[in-house]
Amino acid sequence: MSIYQKFCRETVDDAGRLVHFELDFPEHFNFGYDVVDAIAEQTPDKRALVWCNTENEERFFSFGELRDLSNRAANVLRAAGLKRGDRVLLILKRHYEYWIAVLALHKLGITAIPATHMLTESDFEYRLKASGAAGAICTPQNGVPEKLAAAVRKTGVSCKLWCVQQKIEGFSDFTEELKNASPFLPRIATDVSDPMLLYFTSGTTGYPKGVIHDFSYPLAHIVTAKYWQQAEEGGLHFTVAETGWGKASWGKIYGQWLVGSAVMVFDFDNFDPRQLTAVINRYGVTSFCAPPTVYRYLVRKELPPMPTLRHASTAGEMLAPRVFRLFTEKTGIPLCEGYGQTETAMLLGNLKGEVPVDGSMGRESPLYHVELRNDDGSPTPRGEVGELVVVPPAGGRQPGLFSAYLDNEEQYRYVWRGGVYHTGDVAWQDEEGVYWFHGRFDDIIKTGGFRVGPYEIENVLMKHPSVVECSVVGIPDPLRGQAIKAVIVLSPEYAPSRELEKEIRDFCNARLAEYKWIRSIDFAAELPKTISGKIRKNVLRGTADEET
Repeated sequence: MSIYQKFCRETVDDAGRLVHFELDFPEHFNFGYDVVDAIAEQTPDKRALVWCNTENEERFFSFGELRDLSNRAANVLRAAGLKRGDRVLLILKRHYEYWIAVLALHKLGITAIPATHMLTESDFEYRLKASGAAGAICTPQNGVPEKLAAAVRKTGVSCKLWCVQQKIEGFSDFTEELKNASPFLPRIATDVSDPMLLYFTSGTTGYPKGVIHDFSYPLAHIVTAKYWQQAEEGGLHFTVAETGWGKASWGKIYGQWLVGSAVMVFDFDNFDPRQLTAVINRYGVTSFCAPPTVYRYLVRKELPPMPTLRHASTAGEMLAPRVFRLFTEKTGIPLCEGYGQTETAMLLGNLKGEVPVDGSMGRESPLYHVELRNDDGSPTPRGEVGELVVVPPAGGRQPGLFSAYLDNEEQYRYVWRGGVYHTGDVAWQDEEGVYWFHGRFDDIIKTGGFRVGPYEIENVLMKHPSVVECSVVGIPDPLRGQAIKAVIVLSPEYAPSRELEKEIRDFCNARLAEYKWIRSIDFAAELPKTISGKIRKNVLRGTADEET
């Protein structure tokens, strides 16, 4: 019996498809104590974390070891004066210290603020001022200590600084302090409604929003891990994500440990598909999840056999149908897409027991009630596009849905207008009940009186052999209001030319309704993106951008 069964009631049909799921947890639930320490109490030697890096170093952690190490880390933080209700930045890349530190913060009731090492000094300034962080634990790499220290000086915030793995001037040595701390920690009182995680999520405009999740959030990822990623008891799950992003919470800790799977971590800077497949085979990975970019590269290479791999999933951006097809042809494994946001757990997905529909968002998670709504709040008929909204249960909101935006009650009320959570994403549902992504409301193109989602045009563009990456936007047009423009990154085998531009435009327009025709094409060496990898369509449109 996996520990997740203590906190939920689930019903599956004969095909293994989840048909009912509801959570049941105590008001003082804390993942650190009630999951990690509870597993350590029963099976201290159970494998929890397998870590390796590009220098061929490796570490294996049991739940018993993580219990003791996180207790030591908690005692380090307590000795520095940190306490329940404080906030601490974690900039730890894919270092194993992340898991030790974040568990310690959970046990103390301190809000963890995961952040990427790619942030600039001004990014750190913004996060420090916005969050009032009382501490930060960081990597010694990529100039992070220098940028972080400079940001602390500029903002004047009182922030205790630690660095892992080596001594850095102005920083306490977190690694050394762990060795000298006690492995025993009395349970600190926390409440399930306390803030547990704070993610700064970047959009296409404006400063990043601070998304706050409470201590019930890990339980919402039971469905994510078991029924979408199909992590399994005794298995080894590998999600390709840096710890600074919300995807790490989806795939590198909570749901996986709840359902009894160990977590695989590969600490790297530069993506190499051969290294990923070597890690999968060396350690016997059983389930794998990665963003579409990884799969695009994987299918371009000759994939070696991966005999232990039984399931693969993806989420985060558009993936061309041919990538789904090629991955399955090369591996025999269908690729299952899912959908959610930093503000949520998984809302839609191609789930266990169902036949995956390539390119679709799948069906709704039984944990949530998802609908499509028109602008006036009325239900959207099947086959037509509408906004994805989440309808909370009668008793209020539910685990996995964020509890607040940091110091922005107005924005929070706006996305919850009408008693439902507005995702801002537009989709449609086919006659079988499967959801298909259409675009963001912000990105919808209005041309000649028609509403056009860029996704459907990008999907056709990606079928042309010369196109590696693309983005479609609306640009001002005196006749149509907006005209459709494509910005394209070419495969190395192709060079920009007027002939190629015409070929691509003719290729796509022959496959699109006339009102969706591409009117202009630009070639680019790369597309402008936020630090989280989202394409900045406002830059392509030539509109203002303040994203940090």
